[in-house]
Amino acid sequence: MSAYKYNDLIKLTTQYAHRMNYLSNRIFGEVARATNSKSLKVMKMYSEEPVGKRDYVINWYPRHVETHILMKNLRLYGLFRDEHEDFKEEMKRMRKLRGKAPPKKGEGKRSKK
Repeated sequence: MSAYKYNDLIKLTTQYAHRMNYLSNRIFGEVARATNSKSLKVMKMYSEEPVGKRDYVINWYPRHVETHILMKNLRLYGLFRDEHEDFKEEMKRMRKLRGKAPPKKGEGKRSKK
């Protein structure tokens, strides 16, 4: 059956033509029944990809967590120098030398009773 005859069948007002047109629209993802513009807008909105799954939304911010973990590992290997972490470690070491560091587990005030 050619496309011309198919178009003529769809234009007919018989119940069979209406039913075939409805089923065709449902199968191929078109609007099955005639609707107003508001409903078409809702249909279009639901047929699009969700905003949260779009690439430009997912990759909007830099990957801070992964970058931090990478820099931490590089510091452990000696390939990256983090002056602030060095300063914090030095302050902990100095407190320990002065006797101000927190006690080790099991050596606190309550364990001496």
